[in-house]
Amino acid sequence: MDIYEEIVAMRRSGRKGAVATITNVRGSIPSYRTAKMLVRDDGSIVGTVGGGCVEAEVWQAAREVMESEKPKSLSFNLNNNPSYDTGLVCGGTLEVFVEPILPISELLLFGAGHVAQSVANIASLAGFEVTVVDDREAYANRERFPSAMEVLVNEFDAAVKKIEPRENSYIVIVTRGHRDDMRILRWAVTTRARYIGMIGSRRKVATIYKELEKEGVPASSFECVNAPVGLEIGAVTPEEIAVAIVAEMIACKRKVDVAGTSKRWTKQLTTAGEE
Repeated sequence: MDIYEEIVAMRRSGRKGAVATITNVRGSIPSYRTAKMLVRDDGSIVGTVGGGCVEAEVWQAAREVMESEKPKSLSFNLNNNPSYDTGLVCGGTLEVFVEPILPISELLLFGAGHVAQSVANIASLAGFEVTVVDDREAYANRERFPSAMEVLVNEFDAAVKKIEPRENSYIVIVTRGHRDDMRILRWAVTTRARYIGMIGSRRKVATIYKELEKEGVPASSFECVNAPVGLEIGAVTPEEIAVAIVAEMIACKRKVDVAGTSKRWTKQLTTAGEE
């Protein structure tokens, strides 16, 4: 099995993994420089970096890299550590670089107005696969969203029944009205999405939360929602607002605590609703 083809397949299917590469070799080792081993999220492997205790330690490091989503470098001195002597090696040293293989991040963008148009363009440039959903064909079309992977024209209630967000999904709600925003948010907080953001003023956000609570949605469900959406950079124009939103998504993706924000990357950006 080709490791590179398997990496592509894993990312497309939303799976995590880690790939280990021997980057430096001195002396005799039971493998060769550039040898690779792919560790899948279920623990199975493709390829090898030499077997034995070294490979076992690399496998464990790969599991840690998957969890942290950050690379790690390992060094092994086979001459000085008798635990590596399995009868298969002659001695030597090697260095292994283990890097995460992460699913492609998808952006589910609800709304197709001016802000959504700018968000789609910037998010695509930042490496997100964008799906746009709106009930207006005049807005949700390829001419307005050429960089989107998919453009869906459907009633929002019907559309969400066909969408299953994964752990690598990002949901941004920028529809033209409070009612649609509320309906989508009601669904979004029940999903596995990594990030949920909703546009609007603080007053609008508070009103929507209260209405959903009256319907029986637990208040704790909103702890994962970034609303008002976007980093606080003084954004005014649709393009600036889009930059603030995508920047917040990237902070979430990279697990960065931006300017003292909470772990949820929640910021206070007051914006007007879409047209």
